[in-house]
Amino acid sequence: MPRGFPNGVSVMQVGNPVVRVQNLEKVFEGNIRAVDSVSFEVGKGEVFGFLGPNGAGKTTTISILTTLMLPTGGKAEILGHDVVSEPGMVRKGIGLVPQDLTSDDELTGRENMELKSRLYGVRTSEAQKRIDELLRLVGLVDAQDRVVKTYSGGMKKRLEFANGLVHNPRILFLDEPTLGLDVQTRTSIWEHIRKLRSETNMTIFLTTHYLEEADGLCDRIAIIDHGKIIALDTPEGLKKAVGGDVIEIEVAECNTDVLDLIKGIPGVALIDGMCTGNKARIKVPDANAALPNVLSTFWKNKIDVLNVAVKKPSLDQAFLEYTGRELRDEEQGSAAKNSNGTPRAKRFGRRR
Repeated sequence: MPRGFPNGVSVMQVGNPVVRVQNLEKVFEGNIRAVDSVSFEVGKGEVFGFLGPNGAGKTTTISILTTLMLPTGGKAEILGHDVVSEPGMVRKGIGLVPQDLTSDDELTGRENMELKSRLYGVRTSEAQKRIDELLRLVGLVDAQDRVVKTYSGGMKKRLEFANGLVHNPRILFLDEPTLGLDVQTRTSIWEHIRKLRSETNMTIFLTTHYLEEADGLCDRIAIIDHGKIIALDTPEGLKKAVGGDVIEIEVAECNTDVLDLIKGIPGVALIDGMCTGNKARIKVPDANAALPNVLSTFWKNKIDVLNVAVKKPSLDQAFLEYTGRELRDEEQGSAAKNSNGTPRAKRFGRRR
């Protein structure tokens, strides 16, 4: 399994950073270290992905960066403002689209956005123009005067997206923005994100469990696990770091003899060390070059090959190799307590 940054190279520093995180830590009661000396930077106009399995530390880190939680140690700056000593200045410059829905069901879509704009001190004339633009952006013009409780789940999510932009933030934090949405709505939100990036040069900080989103949207991706960043690179860099193509071979019976045969083929690595059903997955530097030798070895040993599939490195594969395949529990402490240890609303409390 890969460890550390790909090829041993740190790619944390960027030009013109708008997010600076240095040795950030968060320790909960019972010496539970949710964030462990995390450091990274995010550049202006960058789409930055922050990925990790359940309990990795994503939620806690985002809570600190958006001033919802105090760190135990280290330093974090947003747009040059310290998240601890200048939380008000940080909030003026950021937008947040949380995982859970926060709009008032008894207000209309437009009224929700007007309320949000007043809370941020946006001038009325500017707010009305901005709201009109955003309603068009997310396709809610026809539904703007309906109360939110009549909206579908996808419409509510698009309203959350618009609410996060009503004060024209310089940095937008998106926490699982498409979780649980249908393919059409997810695709629509991806298009909104790409449009924002191209037209406004807004910095976007994204968490998602849909790795194809991260692959298609992000300039760079940080993978966090057990509170530490274990990889940080471009999507292509992370995939290349996995090293090679994957060949999936299906046979009539995948037993220890077959596995031993695979292990004896030069330049071939058996993934997982076992079969899944009657399929074995092997890693090779180049599938086109290796496949003839692999198949010839099987045929010489009178093993019938029923099916062969070749897969190029994917972000899913890279993610699994960096983090492993074991199931994780919900992030400890951060979803249930404030920084002072008291219970709080389950805003970031879903399994991640």
